[in-house]
Amino acid sequence: MPSKFLKTTKNKLQMHNYNLTDAEDLRIFQIIDANLDRAREGLRVLEDWARFGVGGNECVVRIKNFRQILGKNHLEVYKQSRNYIEDQCKGLTHQEQIKRKNPEQIISSNASRVQEALRVIEEFSRIHNHELSKIASKIRYEIYTIEIELLSLSKCKKSEKILKENDLYVITDQKDNLLETIEEILIAGVRIIQHRYKKGTDKDHIQEAIKIKNLCKKYNSLFIVNDRLDIALASNADGIHLGQDDLDLKTARKLLGYSKIIGISANNEIDISNALKEGCDYIGIGPVFETATKKNKKPIGIEKIKKLTKDLDIPWFAIGGIKSNNISYLKSNGFKKVALVSQLMNSEDPKEDAIMILKELSHEN
Repeated sequence: MPSKFLKTTKNKLQMHNYNLTDAEDLRIFQIIDANLDRAREGLRVLEDWARFGVGGNECVVRIKNFRQILGKNHLEVYKQSRNYIEDQCKGLTHQEQIKRKNPEQIISSNASRVQEALRVIEEFSRIHNHELSKIASKIRYEIYTIEIELLSLSKCKKSEKILKENDLYVITDQKDNLLETIEEILIAGVRIIQHRYKKGTDKDHIQEAIKIKNLCKKYNSLFIVNDRLDIALASNADGIHLGQDDLDLKTARKLLGYSKIIGISANNEIDISNALKEGCDYIGIGPVFETATKKNKKPIGIEKIKKLTKDLDIPWFAIGGIKSNNISYLKSNGFKKVALVSQLMNSEDPKEDAIMILKELSHEN
């Protein structure tokens, strides 16, 4: 036994009111040292994803603070204990590590790494360093929340990317073969589906929503529920679309959280300004032309929409009376994103029509 090291370590511990009596305590310090390293390494992974991956500044500050607190409590005596017992298990890996294929899996695995390391610290430091034990316990519970927040932010980033990169937004209408039509449209390349509810019971609506949600998930597409927050929650939809007479955006955000998309229908400066202030993710503006879907609404026209949208820095979709034969005209006026209802819902070949419309939208004027 290296008596000189034991004597030096004992003196350091006594300065911290510790009482080193045998080699078992040194093994405990080695465990604490290893797990402090693991916890801080895992925290760094979470911190960097929060900073560079999702721009979660609040999460960055909290995680950085946890790293600093653990670093401050990583006593020299713990670090010196590393050389006392040769670690026979260093370099071991597990096959599950190579299965992490996306940032979300990395976040979850590193959050678990931090939580497990902190649990070990909490248990073993209770013997000699009760303060560190309490710190580890407190941070461990905070990590559960941070993991959920980071996963939510990641999901929202993906949804925002789909909104930004896709120019065709399809709104459903009731029909007998609705699911088949939606799948044909998704196969064609449409990545945003909004589902409207009219006739039927809530039980039927929820079952239908879950089926559409699963289809959209299969094709990496957004599933947006029109108006019905309860159905959006029950089906785990990617978001909700609200009209001016529906639930207010602030309440919807409070109930849905920040991982979900919230779109707003607006056709005047005041409504658009309010939607932006309250943090909507996209806006539907119209009707552009006369439409059977909104018979009681007067078209607001091309020029007014151009004026309303000239300074918008979030995605917006023109809606109302839009068909394949007027998309080119809209594009020539600077309209890049459109929402369609009847043409695709009533099409005899929705897949082929969707492909043609997507080509038209991608064509440079």
